[in-house]
Amino acid sequence: MAASLTPLGLAYATIYDQAKERKLEPTKQSLIALCQDSDSQHRRFITQKYHVNVRMLNRRDAIRLIGLAAGLCIDLSLMYDARGAGLPPQENAKLCDTTCEKELENAPMITTESGLQYKDIKIGNGPSPPIGFQVAANYVAMVPSGQVFDSSLDKGQPYIFRVGSGQVIKGLDEGLLSMKVGGKRRLYIPGPLAFPKGLNSAPGRPRVAPSSPVIFDVSLEFIPGLDIEEE
Repeated sequence: MAASLTPLGLAYATIYDQAKERKLEPTKQSLIALCQDSDSQHRRFITQKYHVNVRMLNRRDAIRLIGLAAGLCIDLSLMYDARGAGLPPQENAKLCDTTCEKELENAPMITTESGLQYKDIKIGNGPSPPIGFQVAANYVAMVPSGQVFDSSLDKGQPYIFRVGSGQVIKGLDEGLLSMKVGGKRRLYIPGPLAFPKGLNSAPGRPRVAPSSPVIFDVSLEFIPGLDIEEE
């Protein structure tokens, strides 16, 4: 049965005044189309961003934006229909391909005071996330042997969370805070900064032992409300 994706609307992020820690009157906001899969009942984020001047948003513009969300959902639905039609499955997406792996062998290893180590795959040219801001990041999480136990790429959407707020493991929080938008990095996370309770195994996914080291390939996609294109 073909998947049916219905537009739920457009999510947006309010811009905050970092210095005064209060909301600013929003003049421009980042929009993300939201779709819902009628088969799985899972919401899916479309990663394209759109910026709108809220003060100038009239009814006609609002209708156009809703239509845009519907169009993106249709495109995504066609992609799922192709998967269900028996077409050959694509190879699992990676943030670091074979060429990248070879380049990483000669990349400098950075070690922080906490014991976190990382190698930059690509240096971003955007802003770094302030503590407490939402970020959208893709990741591929692996045990030291290279087996993947979790991946946002397999889920088809970036992971959105507040960085530096304890919503993810300590090593991922620390590693992302010093990145810039558009950057990619491999994090070598020691046990004390990883999963203190471990993670159970799943079909095709290895078990992560309590407080064992893990590796994360991460890409900082954007910072809602902060990563705004200059006019």
